[in-house]
Amino acid sequence: MTLIRPVSDLKDNLAEISKTVHEAAQPVFLTKDGYGNMVVLSMETYQNMQFDAAVYYKLLEAEREIEQTDKRYSSEEALEAMLNSPQVANNLAHKII
Repeated sequence: MTLIRPVSDLKDNLAEISKTVHEAAQPVFLTKDGYGNMVVLSMETYQNMQFDAAVYYKLLEAEREIEQTDKRYSSEEALEAMLNSPQVANNLAHKII
């Protein structure tokens, strides 16, 4: 369900909006003068969206590579390459800590 509220609610109902974005894990869209003005997200939801976008981008890259080459990788080779990636290693380290 899309949550739409006036931007003035940020001042008057900030605690309620904060609770909503954390519990629903969905954005709250804020309007000003009847038009879309901004979106409020929890940090966790934002990070999840960023991660999903990065995975989607990598899948698109992989599909393009498949179209351009006959080289194929085993699941073991793909896993090793991912684990050797600095970005993946950094993400795993943050989740462990």
